[in-house]
Amino acid sequence: MRIELSGKTDMQPNIAIVANLIGDNARAKMLTALLGGKALTATELALEADIMPPTASSHLAKLLSGDLVCVRKQGRHKYFQLKDHAVAALLEQLLSISAASTNVVTTGPADSALRQARVCYDHLAGETAVMLYDSLLAQQLITEQLHTPAITDKGVAFFQQAGADFSRLNAANRPLCKACLDWSERRSHLAGALGHWVLADMLNNNWASQEPDSRAIRFNAKGLAAFRRRYFT
Repeated sequence: MRIELSGKTDMQPNIAIVANLIGDNARAKMLTALLGGKALTATELALEADIMPPTASSHLAKLLSGDLVCVRKQGRHKYFQLKDHAVAALLEQLLSISAASTNVVTTGPADSALRQARVCYDHLAGETAVMLYDSLLAQQLITEQLHTPAITDKGVAFFQQAGADFSRLNAANRPLCKACLDWSERRSHLAGALGHWVLADMLNNNWASQEPDSRAIRFNAKGLAAFRRRYFT
């Protein structure tokens, strides 16, 4: 008996489709801009990608079709965001690979600020975030096996005292702790629900603020001192 395979449907995921969507220079710039966590309009994304608005709309339609972004409507306006944390993690990994394959050049204060502290979708990244991750490990507030972190009982008590509500954090549809490879430092920083809480808490406490039109996070003097007292002593 001969089995005919000519009509067989390939049900395997095709990474070439996603690679093609991300690989376009304009779309890559748009996606990187959305890593800042803010919802942006098509016009704003056109400026980020240095293209005309009609061209941006065409690119955004492809990103929507590929489930890399989603759109939120408010009144007459449409705002675009990354689809979910998985897309953000993928982009951060690709940025890490890209940085490793090129000569990184220091171009000025703006780039320096991004390397120091920045938003990675919804959590803290950069040199400060990597030092935080190392400090949490050193204090045994988290443990790590095979690049997978887990919070300890000591860590739960620590973050509860700091104001974290673990009933809400554990109810989130995502890991509590996750290691995200930092593209500028090539080492792990804290992501997941707890990583999001750390960033939101420091912003709510006015320890730092996100710079306008940038992913960079700028600490004020009192905020930096408070951040260090909490996490590094």
